[in-house]
Amino acid sequence: MSVPSPGSGGSVFRTVLGDADIDRALTRIAHEIIEANKGSEDLVLLGIPRRGYPLAQRLAAKIARTDPAADPERMVGRLDVTMFRDDLRRHPTRPPGPTRLPPAGIDNKVVVLVDDVLYSGRTIRAALDAIVDIGRPRIVRLAVLVDRGHRELPIRADHVGKNLPTSSAEKVRVRISEVDAVDEVVIEGPA
Repeated sequence: MSVPSPGSGGSVFRTVLGDADIDRALTRIAHEIIEANKGSEDLVLLGIPRRGYPLAQRLAAKIARTDPAADPERMVGRLDVTMFRDDLRRHPTRPPGPTRLPPAGIDNKVVVLVDDVLYSGRTIRAALDAIVDIGRPRIVRLAVLVDRGHRELPIRADHVGKNLPTSSAEKVRVRISEVDAVDEVVIEGPA
């Protein structure tokens, strides 16, 4: 359903995923991660702030429900990529946040980067650069809630909740309860 946004200059918002859809997508991604890794051993989920980190926490909880050997507290980390971005001149500066690794680190681990939306690929490129500075994982994979296309770099997600073909004029807004008090994915576009 498309709804005009008040005061948005003619933008239309279309909800494409609700809270149940997001939960199902994360459950599927968690099962894919377990299958690809053949369990949860040596698995690290690194969430990219803002919304990737809470999504990584949710994935870890789902993995722990499936694999009792998994400890969600010890498998999740937070990877700030602010200083590794190649577009700092084009966007307003924001202070870097903390990078927090799980207690066992990432060396020789299977690292799954977790983010909300995959678009140009530049955030993930920055994440790969950040990882090189902090350790040497055995494998790096990528899990995203939404892949909207329009890649500028040769980056592909291994685990995708929903592929959303969009135009360049549209914006994909992921809102999650930990940050936005609601779980939904909305496409904003011209009326």
